[in-house]
Amino acid sequence: MVTAIRAPAAAAPAPPPALPGPTYADLADFADAAPLVLHVAVRKQAVVEPQRAGNVGAGQARLYVEARIVALLVGTAPLGQDVRFLMDWPLDTRGKVPSLKKTPLLVFARSVPARPGELQLLAPDAREPWDAPTEARLRGILAELRAPGAPGRIAAVRDAMYVPGTLSGEGETQITLATAAGPPASISVTRQPGQAPNWAVSFGEVFDNGGKPPAADTLTWYRLACALPPRLPPEANLSAGPADRAQAAADYRMVIESLGPCRRSHR
Repeated sequence: MVTAIRAPAAAAPAPPPALPGPTYADLADFADAAPLVLHVAVRKQAVVEPQRAGNVGAGQARLYVEARIVALLVGTAPLGQDVRFLMDWPLDTRGKVPSLKKTPLLVFARSVPARPGELQLLAPDAREPWDAPTEARLRGILAELRAPGAPGRIAAVRDAMYVPGTLSGEGETQITLATAAGPPASISVTRQPGQAPNWAVSFGEVFDNGGKPPAADTLTWYRLACALPPRLPPEANLSAGPADRAQAAADYRMVIESLGPCRRSHR
C-alpha cells in the first residue's frame, strides 16, 4: 500500500503592514485642504518603476492604484464608479510590496482636469486605512470645518499685551492672532490673587472672557496647537515695559503648555 504524501499547504500571503492610526491632526490636515474625500476599495495596483516614481521615501513604494468608490464624503466633482491615483505605501517585513486588493482606504485628493476618474492625492501619503471609527472621526472633523463660524487658520501672532490689575497678582494678557481669512482671534489669560490662571480663546469680534480652554482633539484646539509658534515671535507687538513683556511671554508659554503637542504621524 502506497501512502500518499501531501505537499505542505502554501503559506497565506502576508497581510499589508499596519500603518499607525491617524491622529486628529493627521485627519484635520488633509480634511482642511482636500476638495475630495473618498472611501474607496482597491481593485488593482502596480508598482511604479523607480526611475519614473521620483522621490520616494525609504522603505516605501509608489503604486498606481485603481479603486472602486464606496462613498464620497466631500466633493462635487463628477466621478464615475472607479478612480485612479498614485500613492506611496510601506514595504512589508520582507521588503516586498504587499497586495492591497480589496483594502478599504480613505483618500484625500483633487480631480485632474480633463481626465475623468483620475485623482491627484494631496501628498503621496494622503490616504488612511479605512475603518468605521476612523470614518466617524473624520466625518466629525468635516462637520466642524463646515459649521457656521468655524475657527479659521492662524496666520500669525499679532500682539501680546499684559495689563496689571490693581491688586498684587492680578492682571490680564491679551494675545491677538491674525487669521488667514476673516476677523482676528483673541486669547485672554486672566490672573486673580490666590487662583490658578485661566485662559480662553475667541474666533470673532466678540470675546467671551468667561470661556474655557478648548478641549483636545477639537477644531479650535487644532487651530491653536498645530499653528502657534512655541514662543512669542520677536516681530509681534509686545507690552512696553520689560516686566510686562516677561509676564506676557510667561502667559503665552502657559497657553502652549496647556494645549499640549500637536501630534502627527505623517510629518
